[in-house]
Amino acid sequence: MAFQRTLCCRGWIQHIGSPALEGNGSVSYSPPALSLAVLKVLLANKHKPWIEAEYQGIVMENDNTVLLNPPLFALDKDAPLRYAGEICGFRIHGSGVPFEAVILDKATGEGLIRAKEPVDCEAHKEHTFTIQAYDCGEGPDGANTKKSHKATVHVRVNDVNEFAPVFVEKLYRVAVTEGKLYDRILRVEAIDGDCSPQYSQICYYEILTPNIPFLIDNDGNIENTEKLQYSADRVYKFTVTAYDCGKKRASDDAEVEIQVKPTCKPSWQGWNKRIEYTPGAGSLALFPTIHLETCDEPLWNIQATVELQTNHVAKGCDRDNYSEKSLRKLCGAASGEIDLLPVPSPTANWTARLSVHYSQDSSLIYWFNGSQAAQVPVVNGLHGHEGLSDHFTLSVWMKHAVVPSKGRREEETVICSTVQSEDGYSHYSLAVHGCRISFLYWPLLESARPVKFLWKLEQVCDDEWHHYALNLEFPTVTLYVDGVSYDPALIHDNGLIHPPRPEPSLMIGACWAEEKNKEKNKGSENATDSVQGDALSIHHYFHGYLAGFTVRPGSLESREVIECLYACREGLDYSDFDSLGKGMKVHVNPSQSLLTLEGDDVETFNHAIQHVAYMNSLRFATPGVRPLRLTTAVKCFSEESCVSIPDVEGYVVVLQPDAPQILLSGNAHFVHPASDFEAPEGIPLFPNLQITCSISHQVEAKKDENWHGTVTDTRMSDEIVHNLDGCEISLVGDDLDPEREYLLLDGALLQQRGLELVNTSAYLTITGVESIAVYEEILRQVSYHINHGAALYERKFHLSCTEMNGRYSSNEFTVEVNVLHNMNRAAHPNHIMSSQQFVHHGHHLPAELSGHSLASTHNNPMVPSAATVIIVVCVGFLALMVILGILRIHSLHRRGVGQEVPGAAESGHTSTAGKESDMFWDDSALTIIVNPMESYQSCQERAAGAVEGRAGEAMEDDEDSTDSETPDSPDSSDMNDRHIIGKSDVSHRY
Repeated sequence: MAFQRTLCCRGWIQHIGSPALEGNGSVSYSPPALSLAVLKVLLANKHKPWIEAEYQGIVMENDNTVLLNPPLFALDKDAPLRYAGEICGFRIHGSGVPFEAVILDKATGEGLIRAKEPVDCEAHKEHTFTIQAYDCGEGPDGANTKKSHKATVHVRVNDVNEFAPVFVEKLYRVAVTEGKLYDRILRVEAIDGDCSPQYSQICYYEILTPNIPFLIDNDGNIENTEKLQYSADRVYKFTVTAYDCGKKRASDDAEVEIQVKPTCKPSWQGWNKRIEYTPGAGSLALFPTIHLETCDEPLWNIQATVELQTNHVAKGCDRDNYSEKSLRKLCGAASGEIDLLPVPSPTANWTARLSVHYSQDSSLIYWFNGSQAAQVPVVNGLHGHEGLSDHFTLSVWMKHAVVPSKGRREEETVICSTVQSEDGYSHYSLAVHGCRISFLYWPLLESARPVKFLWKLEQVCDDEWHHYALNLEFPTVTLYVDGVSYDPALIHDNGLIHPPRPEPSLMIGACWAEEKNKEKNKGSENATDSVQGDALSIHHYFHGYLAGFTVRPGSLESREVIECLYACREGLDYSDFDSLGKGMKVHVNPSQSLLTLEGDDVETFNHAIQHVAYMNSLRFATPGVRPLRLTTAVKCFSEESCVSIPDVEGYVVVLQPDAPQILLSGNAHFVHPASDFEAPEGIPLFPNLQITCSISHQVEAKKDENWHGTVTDTRMSDEIVHNLDGCEISLVGDDLDPEREYLLLDGALLQQRGLELVNTSAYLTITGVESIAVYEEILRQVSYHINHGAALYERKFHLSCTEMNGRYSSNEFTVEVNVLHNMNRAAHPNHIMSSQQFVHHGHHLPAELSGHSLASTHNNPMVPSAATVIIVVCVGFLALMVILGILRIHSLHRRGVGQEVPGAAESGHTSTAGKESDMFWDDSALTIIVNPMESYQSCQERAAGAVEGRAGEAMEDDEDSTDSETPDSPDSSDMNDRHIIGKSDVSHRY
């Protein structure tokens, strides 16, 4: 009834059948089959499984079961119904999850998560994924299965101590200074491949080698337990091992090597005292491996100065080796400069009393001792020159030092001049005072006020050679020192200066004053004999050296020309500004002899100083030694313990450059008739001259196995393009006789090229810098001329050329000239045969003279006088041979006739003696062998031909007489043939 009520209440009573009365009085109900199926559906799997929202799990590397917190359980409200209340399994969501979930008990819903394969903590320490539970549905077929929500699972992989510690380095090396206790000498380090802090950390280190004065802490720091002594042990070697926190020892131990050094001395390390420089190498690093040892003293400022000493090389440094005049041409300087200190001569005698020295470039150097001066005469033409008053350039080499003296130093005058112009008189003077140089200029003595320009330069008083060039274009004044320009430091308006006497005057090495000051200079009267005039007294004498003092009136030298003329070609250089470290400063002085570095970091400073270089741009640098000095000053954080760095001294050796080889070649011997030499243009001495310049250098040959692997050095020659600065043609033997012979060269051609010519009876010289091609062109036009009727037969000339101001010379090329004279004009002995009798006009020169130049033969041949004597002797010898031959022929024939057999005439046969006589004649055919002189073969052939003809005529006459005496001789025809052969058997053998 309750069930019925329930059904009624749910509205389903109409679907149930009527009750039936049973036999026992009870009522039974029999619902239809469809109604029971609906009832089962309503009563099964109405709820979804339930699990926790999040799980935390742990799995060990050597296990596959995940321990979850909370445990994995799934609940279903349909329990305890079968299937609907049971949990059939768990499903994991996510790609590549190395775990799976299994159900342990369907009724209770207990599950388990486990790894599909071994997990690796070092690869993945944690894994995260989602899991979902599902029930068994409504029956064994799993129909109408319900799923729970998705829960998040975090699984952490616990590490296992599977890796041993490994040292970062197999060998540790360090150097320490003796006599110190260090808190830490070095630190060794080991690492562990495990992923957990417990097993990946190194808990402690251990020194395995016993009885050593070192300790190691848990961090790997090694310290010494006692002071180390260099004299006891210089090197300590021991073994160190490491343990991780799982007490697993390192697989391989590490070796430690500690070197004990002597007591540290702050200094520069890793430099060479001798530095070799090969000319043409460009820049060469002076200290490529240098480094500063500070002995662990902290520094906050380092300043180093590198000084290159080149004062002993020429005039202060290596410059172009050409002469001053040649260098001006190479640099494009205009002509017109006037030499104020020329070589003493009758026309320039104001330098005769000065002390003279010679520099390495052969230029004159004048010494002024503080009591000498040179006054240039007014007639010299320097005074009143147009444009000299306010537009000119002064140029001078000067070496000056401050002379220690008591009291105030006096001003020293270099040049003092008063010039007369159209507007009046102007005055200027150049003087030095200590380390100052001044230029006083007075535009007009009558009206304008004087202006004094001052410069303070170290070069003025360093006792070294420097070049000074002063350009005046009033009111602008520019001073160049060694090619570097300097503007005046001060300009004074000296209006209170008393004007000098208005008359032209020029003095070098001192200046004049009014007569009232004469008493002050009595001690210098003997030293100023060259100064004229009693109205002026001399003062402000210069003490030092002067050379190359010139003035160029009316125009100024350009900056480019001055730099080209006087700039140094060698010096210090810094080659790596791009990588200059932070805080570094580099300064190079104008002459490149001093380079300063400044910085605050030792490592950066070491890198910078390693790029300081020596440079020499000359192809043929002056060889020799250049002293080098490195001076260092440091500033420390602690002034009490601050270190000092000793100086470094070395030297640069500039090696001898490969000398250029200047080769002169051409035709060394030629012969011309006198008429060619007598022509107005003469005969060129060097018509096919060739000049080449090359450099030979060592090259390393390859190894040759056939020569036991030895390596030999060979030389290779490279032709270069270079200049010549002079050539000289000199004579071998006597000088030229100007009345009979001379050398010709067009002076206009040389003037166009800016070359100078000196033509004397002893030599001809061409000087000036020009290319080899130009010198070839000019020398090919040098000709030799002989006056008409001069009895000259041969001459020899030497040609040699130089470059680099005579530093390198060529070979001495010799040319021999032979003059051929007409026999009718020349004086010869009477017994000489006429040349027309033995010279063949069409004969060619022999092979021995094929390299010589011989003019075309004329109708009147000519021979050298030296050969004439030889020809005379040869002709006499030929005449003697002809006479002896004729006499011998007659003698033989007479002997043959006298020895004939009487019966032979009748029988038509000759006797045996007669035959032998005939054969004897045949065997002695006339053969003349002549070797008088190879150069004149044609003459000898004609002479031999003439003699041969005469001998043939004589033999024919004798032959006719013989034939008449023995007409029936059977060998007569054969003998005649042999006679003809004999006539042509005259040979000349060489």
